[in-house]
Amino acid sequence: MSDFSFVPSAPRSRDTWLLKALAADLGEAGYTVDGVAGFLGDDASAALQRDQLVPALLACRAEAEAEQPRRLALPVLLWLLGETVERAQLDAALPRTGTEGLLELGLIERGRIFGTFRAAVDLRPYAADDGGAGTAENPGGDLWVASDLGSHQRPGVLRRDHVLGIGQASLSLAQLTVRTPVDRALDLGTGCGIQTFHLLRHARHVTATDISERALAFARFNLLLNAPQLGIDPEQPDERFTLRLGSLLEPVQGESFDLVVSNPPFVITPRTGTETDADRFTYRDGGLAGDGIVAALMSGLETVLAPGGTAQMLGNWEIPAGREEAWSERLEQWLPEGTDAWVIQRERLTPPEYAEMWLRDAAQGRDREDYVAAYAGYLADFASRDVGSVGFGSVWLRRRQNPGAEALRRFEEITHPIEQPVGPHLQAAVERFDWLAGSSDLAAAHLLVAEDVTEERHQRPGAEHPGVILLRQGAGLRRTNLMSTELTGFVSACDGELSAGQISSALAALLDRTDAAFAPDLMQEVRNLVLDGFLVPVSG
Repeated sequence: MSDFSFVPSAPRSRDTWLLKALAADLGEAGYTVDGVAGFLGDDASAALQRDQLVPALLACRAEAEAEQPRRLALPVLLWLLGETVERAQLDAALPRTGTEGLLELGLIERGRIFGTFRAAVDLRPYAADDGGAGTAENPGGDLWVASDLGSHQRPGVLRRDHVLGIGQASLSLAQLTVRTPVDRALDLGTGCGIQTFHLLRHARHVTATDISERALAFARFNLLLNAPQLGIDPEQPDERFTLRLGSLLEPVQGESFDLVVSNPPFVITPRTGTETDADRFTYRDGGLAGDGIVAALMSGLETVLAPGGTAQMLGNWEIPAGREEAWSERLEQWLPEGTDAWVIQRERLTPPEYAEMWLRDAAQGRDREDYVAAYAGYLADFASRDVGSVGFGSVWLRRRQNPGAEALRRFEEITHPIEQPVGPHLQAAVERFDWLAGSSDLAAAHLLVAEDVTEERHQRPGAEHPGVILLRQGAGLRRTNLMSTELTGFVSACDGELSAGQISSALAALLDRTDAAFAPDLMQEVRNLVLDGFLVPVSG
């Protein structure tokens, strides 16, 4: 079985001494997130985030004119900007590794002019921001991530087995994931290994899978390049991670994990009768029709989850024309009986918008006729299934320890900005659900208003009472709740002194409410406020 240390056209990771030398060179040159930002300045850094290279290139050229140019300019020129450099520059900036070492690692290739070299990959600094904390075994710190060069660095259509780097989707998943300690975790569709980076901060062992050998080679290189920061012994990497080749759950059938994360190749792509694996962009296209990848995972992940184990993933799903308000119906049908689920839809695109986004992503607009044909293929594919729009969002799943317990099934659309990282808030919300499910009498609970909650009142000029009262969250999912007079009065009394039942009784007397439905209806509204985090139980 391949250990993916030597795969054609991918970085090579057999020589652990050379990887250690490279890490030392990069760190000494200041090639870190903060170092690059400080070197380029705010405007050039912001432009680079937009894949606009010119301001950074100008900064590097200005640095070359200095009496003693900083070593940092070389890796920026080479790997972030895709510029050609000379052997003497490489040897001076990265003296431990040198030009020959970089060639041996597969990070550079010879240029067209003798004695010049250019990047074979994108190699950039990275810093974790997932809401988790480092440990003695995995303290975190400055990291480096190799991936394939983008079209802004190397013009042209991406190669079909392109290995994606640090994108917004992978960052979103890292910030969504709950970072509680676990024994075994699975990174399904690891790509260049970003999710495994984060998982190793709180998992004893991570299994990472992908359908691409090149992706697994990139992942292995990245993990071993950052071995000290990730708590990996380069001589015994299997103690911390395992890499496996295969599609979906096939490589791990019969095993169980406490946590699964996945940024799968979920992009909905028109299928043709003549395509082969070599025709697909493997980093985004799993080969199934429509949203089949997401359907397969939502229905099948339970089989590899330990009891109580959770899974978090990103995905697209098709919404039938005219059913936009009922977008969750199909997703609910995919879920096994014993699975809890919380799906948050963050965005919705029309078929033309969706086609344009993914054609642009792979730089497929250079040939007009090819672009027209591909665009038409997307529209025809969606029309064949009567798709009116495509939803994008996140999925949280849990295999219930007790199949007979109350099910958590939540499907909601949240399109406004939320706090990042949001993982800790998702975990707190699940804990509140479990507390409510295990509480036989909410009326006996003592509640407090969460610290981030504010009240907002709107009324006509001269009016005696407000016409609209809103509760707003300043943190987490930043929800807004429209309040009734009764519920406003209840919340204003939640200082932890009186029980929920005592407050309800006092309100009934104050408002002269003698109807039998008053208390149960109010308690249901209170329950929703607890579930959403506006109210929290008094600890202890």
